[in-house]
Amino acid sequence: MTTKIFIPRESTAISLGAHEVAQAFTHYLSNHDIDLKIIRNGSRGLFWLEPMVEVETTQGRMAYGPVTSADVASIMEDISQNILHEKPQSHALALGLTENIAYLKKQTRLTFARAGITDPVSLDEYLALDGFKGLQKSLALSTQEIVTAVVDSGLRGRGGAAFPTGIKWQTVRDATADKKYIVCNADEGDSGTFADKLVMECDPFMLIEGMIIAGLAVGADQGYIYLRSEYPIADEILQQAIEIASAAGYLGNNICGSGKTFNLEVRLGAEAYICGEETALLESLEGKRGMVRFKPPLPALEGLFAKPTIVNNVLSLAAIPFIMSEGSQAYQQYGTNRSRGTLPFQLAGNVKQGGLIELPFGSSLKDLIDNFSGGTASNRPIKAIQVGGPLGAYLPSHKLDIPLDYEAFSKASAVLGHGGIVVFDDSVDMLEQARFSMEFCVVESCGKCTPCRIGSTRGVEVIDRIKNDERRAENMILLNDLCDTMIDGSLCAMGSMTPIPVRSAFTDFPQDFFLTTQESNHD
Repeated sequence: MTTKIFIPRESTAISLGAHEVAQAFTHYLSNHDIDLKIIRNGSRGLFWLEPMVEVETTQGRMAYGPVTSADVASIMEDISQNILHEKPQSHALALGLTENIAYLKKQTRLTFARAGITDPVSLDEYLALDGFKGLQKSLALSTQEIVTAVVDSGLRGRGGAAFPTGIKWQTVRDATADKKYIVCNADEGDSGTFADKLVMECDPFMLIEGMIIAGLAVGADQGYIYLRSEYPIADEILQQAIEIASAAGYLGNNICGSGKTFNLEVRLGAEAYICGEETALLESLEGKRGMVRFKPPLPALEGLFAKPTIVNNVLSLAAIPFIMSEGSQAYQQYGTNRSRGTLPFQLAGNVKQGGLIELPFGSSLKDLIDNFSGGTASNRPIKAIQVGGPLGAYLPSHKLDIPLDYEAFSKASAVLGHGGIVVFDDSVDMLEQARFSMEFCVVESCGKCTPCRIGSTRGVEVIDRIKNDERRAENMILLNDLCDTMIDGSLCAMGSMTPIPVRSAFTDFPQDFFLTTQESNHD
């Protein structure tokens, strides 16, 4: 019986040498008479262990990591002498059974249940793990029954706004039009986020299935994945998966013999953060400059090419197959309050164990950091954690007990967003981080509204004056007033949310904004 070795083809693993490791294994096997087959799988999202190599055994998959090409010969000796004879691993990089790795075992994986297990473009492997089961069930339902199932699941948009997905679908379903569209927002641009990328690179058929079901639910026959152009490997894998799904009858003019139609294309983004905002995305998708539209009308009524359009994030659409396959209650049983299901948190920054962590809503940020981070990479104390991307608040260590749910974060004047978590140690200067937040808005604003375009520019100038100790107290008042103006007057979240990290920086880390008496005397 052929034994399988799994080596990721996901972009993070590749950047850390996965291709070289795969080549080294190929070279070794060509010179040795061992019945092994190399499978290029996705990643489990345990990035500090990448490239992580797994070997199929009768007990389950045994892992090694992080592996370099120089380790291949000694790992093969361990495989030949131990694993193939059902003996325990003895290699220094041995991690034991993959499923027993604590970082993975403590998670609740619904959306990422298949990530790292299969070859991402193997349709047979996807089907063997309940792939397209949700679609088959959806084909037997009415459009309203599908929408009702999504409403009952409690799923909310995973892109950051957390708007109830089912309500958006209901609006598009009820709209009267000769054409409707499904648009997947895959322009993942928040700092420290990579969950969308992992879905597309590790389980692309799941996203395709979710988009087909969305099309069935609202009567749309055309879908677009608006993909961040900095994701070339995701593009390659998605294109392969769409071609395979089309050839197998899951896309096209007669889905699974049902007579229903759904076509899907990938369109590369404009390399602009603002195009993550749904209306700017639609402008870009139409071939225009990515600028925010006024609302109303809502995209659900007048979206792409002025037709009713569902615009959902990758994670929102990727949750749909589980909901339709296992039922609304199976999804709704996870989570807390109005935050139902799971959210894939993405742990990055100054940590030893960065990676993807899928958990039900409700556990605390402190528990997540304590259980998964392994401490800071610098071995210094944590000073601040930014959650929710560059527009999220900087949280001090005494505020980490906040439950990980949308309402709790909102109540704390913070943002859960797309689930990105970036850790900073005590060497960080929070005044510089506040300046970065304003400068980020300067660079990424679409420029359509004055509070965002000019307010962020003036914000950088005011922070620079504070930094240079020019009328520091007066400029602190001015900065606070400027934040009010941006919040109240900006057209979209880009301008209205930029003050969140700025205010959290000077509210929770005032020592970085005001000189101490000793420093003042020194000056």
